[in-house]
Amino acid sequence: MNVRIMASADVDDNAEIGAGSSVWHLAQVREKAVLGRDCVIGRGAYIGTGVRAGDNCKVQNYALVYEPAVLEDGVFVGPAAVLTNDTFPRAVNPDGSAKSAADWDAVGVTLREGCSVGARAVCVAPVTVGRWATVAAGAVVTRDVPDFALVVGVPARRVAWVGRAGVPLEDAGEGTWRCPRTGELYIEEHGHLREAGQSTEDNA
Repeated sequence: MNVRIMASADVDDNAEIGAGSSVWHLAQVREKAVLGRDCVIGRGAYIGTGVRAGDNCKVQNYALVYEPAVLEDGVFVGPAAVLTNDTFPRAVNPDGSAKSAADWDAVGVTLREGCSVGARAVCVAPVTVGRWATVAAGAVVTRDVPDFALVVGVPARRVAWVGRAGVPLEDAGEGTWRCPRTGELYIEEHGHLREAGQSTEDNA
């Protein structure tokens, strides 16, 4: 099936790894995780139980993707980034007893098509990072990120728009933005961005 798994990687027998994908040294892919085609899981990365990733995703070295995260096609997760899954984390219950799996409900981060999460960024579940958005290195995301937004800081806030190429867009006037690399146009409406030629419903 043309899957490359390094000998030091720990991939559960019940995980599904798509054709053309690579799992590098010391990475762990837990049971029932599903990776699409041509994914790359970097050295020391962690993919939690039941995490679902689409095609062409890249999870870089030592990133932690906790269940039940969902990564759509073409998502990038930078080195040492973290996708959390516990809204109110505690090691013990109020009575001091150790928490078990039955004592909490995991909530997941959702990363939409083509978005990127920079190195050492943290996405606090249950946030959603929109299509082709970029979370800057070291940012802490505590609320949903719109499509095509560039967010930075702690907590993360939008400072620019980016296109599919990932570079900041240039203001072309009258609510229109242009990608300096591809020339593609985007339309800003009511605080959201869409590709020119697409309706709002297309991005819903």
